[in-house]
Amino acid sequence: MSYTGLQLRSKVNSNNTLELSLVDINLPEPEPDEVIVRLEAAPINPSDLALLLGPADLSNSESSGTAERPVLTAEIPEAFMKMVAARLDQSLTVGNEGAGTVIAAGSSGAAQALLGKTVAISGGEMFAQLRCMKAQMCMPLPQGTTASQGASSFVNPMTVLGMVETMRAEGHKALVHTAAASNLGQMLNRVCIEDGIDLVNIVRKTEQEVTLRKLGAKYICNSSSENFHGDLTKALIATGATLAFDATGGGKLASTILSCMEIAAASTMTEYNRYGSDVYKQVYVYGFLDRNPTTLRINYGFSWGMGGWLLTQFLQKAGLQKMMEMRMRVANGLKTTFASNYSKTISLAETLDPQIISVYAKQATGEKFLINPQL
Repeated sequence: MSYTGLQLRSKVNSNNTLELSLVDINLPEPEPDEVIVRLEAAPINPSDLALLLGPADLSNSESSGTAERPVLTAEIPEAFMKMVAARLDQSLTVGNEGAGTVIAAGSSGAAQALLGKTVAISGGEMFAQLRCMKAQMCMPLPQGTTASQGASSFVNPMTVLGMVETMRAEGHKALVHTAAASNLGQMLNRVCIEDGIDLVNIVRKTEQEVTLRKLGAKYICNSSSENFHGDLTKALIATGATLAFDATGGGKLASTILSCMEIAAASTMTEYNRYGSDVYKQVYVYGFLDRNPTTLRINYGFSWGMGGWLLTQFLQKAGLQKMMEMRMRVANGLKTTFASNYSKTISLAETLDPQIISVYAKQATGEKFLINPQL
């Protein structure tokens, strides 16, 4: 017996176009240690968009095909083709995580135990109606938890816990986070409140301040405020935060954070040092909401660092035991600490709608989309 369904594919063609389409897939009976999951919820995360949309110019995209099998094409500027040269003419699957019901299971005890259960899964190919997985890679959701409640159980929750673990491992005592009113930012606030960790939240809008204050956030700085630099410095002095996770990537924000950290550190110095304070300050970039070049104005001494941070790399270093501890905490808090909110649920076909893409591609706070492949 085989299992059939639809799967979303993203392809960069040699004629400088991006092509999004839905294709038929056929899955055979699962191997003894495998299960087949009927996917019922898959979030569109920022980490999915680079693969899904690439550097395509979506302002003049074209739709073809049928309502059930749409095809979207968009031009990729010649200057950006080198960025995607490695994936040229390859039809790639998309989607980092999701959740659904196990509809078939192999003969092993571990696989059979999952039959009929709602599970959360990760590892790619989630923008599809079906996914074959190793049984050990499935996380059974607590009874009464829906697929939509468990769909975002990996990327954001594990990133949040990874940030906290990084803070502890590197000897920092408090955190700074940008784009702080996002789903991930709200989770980070709840975790920090639970764990007694001071968190400095950086947002861009007044309504985002209100959102975080309702969650109990204590330190909130608005980057669009005239007093941002002073407010941030005061928060850093109060918390002693010397580690920041920056979701914006481009622009001057990372440099501003380091500058304010240096001012906060220098406020306790008893004598002048031309090389600045000896307090180590670190900013990790983990997203690129701002596509402009990163600008550093080095006025924060010589004891600082800036680098990239990826969840996959963190988990490799953390090891299996730590990862399983983190997963258990996530499973126990899916409806509370690690709950996600979605502004819209769409079908696979709607994921290729130009008007809908124009909304979720902005990665705007409060505009997180969920795909239900069964619609």
